[in-house]
Amino acid sequence: MGVDLESLSEATSGAIGSLLSTTILYPLDTCKTKYQAEVRAHGQRKYRHLSDVLLEAISNGRIFSLYQGLWTKNLQSFISQFVYFYGYSYFKRLYLTKSGSKRIGTKANLVIAAVAGACTAIATQPLDTAASRMQTSAFGKSKGLWQTLTEGTWSDAFDGLGISLLLTSNPAIQYTVFDQLKQKHLAGKQNASDNSSSAKALSAFSAFVLGAVSKSIATVITYPAIRCKVMIQAADDEDDESKKKTQPKSIKTVPVVVQAIWKREGLLGFFKGLQAQILKTVLSSALLLMIKEKISRNTWVVILAVTRYLLIPTNRIKKE
Repeated sequence: MGVDLESLSEATSGAIGSLLSTTILYPLDTCKTKYQAEVRAHGQRKYRHLSDVLLEAISNGRIFSLYQGLWTKNLQSFISQFVYFYGYSYFKRLYLTKSGSKRIGTKANLVIAAVAGACTAIATQPLDTAASRMQTSAFGKSKGLWQTLTEGTWSDAFDGLGISLLLTSNPAIQYTVFDQLKQKHLAGKQNASDNSSSAKALSAFSAFVLGAVSKSIATVITYPAIRCKVMIQAADDEDDESKKKTQPKSIKTVPVVVQAIWKREGLLGFFKGLQAQILKTVLSSALLLMIKEKISRNTWVVILAVTRYLLIPTNRIKKE
């Protein structure tokens, strides 16, 4: 079976876009993750606002600790986006080929996106868990990737996998909304102009706006599950050493986390950090999609040139 060059091009441009957006926004991601991971009784919170995390890092002279886990996060982000975009692009073309349809409906798009998301979650869950633990460790006390992955059992590396599979609905909703908005936008441009080339790709601004809108919708719908996942994957509190010595490691499962949030923070606790999550994920996804749209054509040219040079057999030589 040959290489699907178009899927490879989509995957590569998406992964590069994810890598750049993750790096640019990583300090905000660290602050957001530490803020989400905290659950304490009313009036006893360490972080009352997102900015408190940043102020703690500055006051302790640990500003560069906001980047702890960056390489692990970048590795996870690159692999996950590559797997996702390749699977998403491949399954879409497979569906069109098998069904004989010219366009993919909303329901089919959701299913395809969910399947691609599930493959991504399974492939990258250990890296995702390690990145979250490194981010939520005390500033300056983050362990390396290998030590983080091997400090517990193998099953611990897959903490939150069930909820990660549930959260495949997030990118499924996001990219379905984005694709539908993109098609309508480009159709409008094509109708308004006789130059068909003007409707082949989104402008950087249009990609940014559509990416932000689609991610906002997905984030609001799935946020309670997002917060539960962060808490399950978070590193154990290292501030109270005596408590660690006298009490066993807490077991963090979905029912335990849900009960803790409900008991200590109430219904609104499930939405703690929503604004920070929207700010980070909307900017990240908008940047990712903007970068992907702008480099996808060049990526395709490079991959096609390299493939022809290496004479790799393909099942698609001409991009549709």
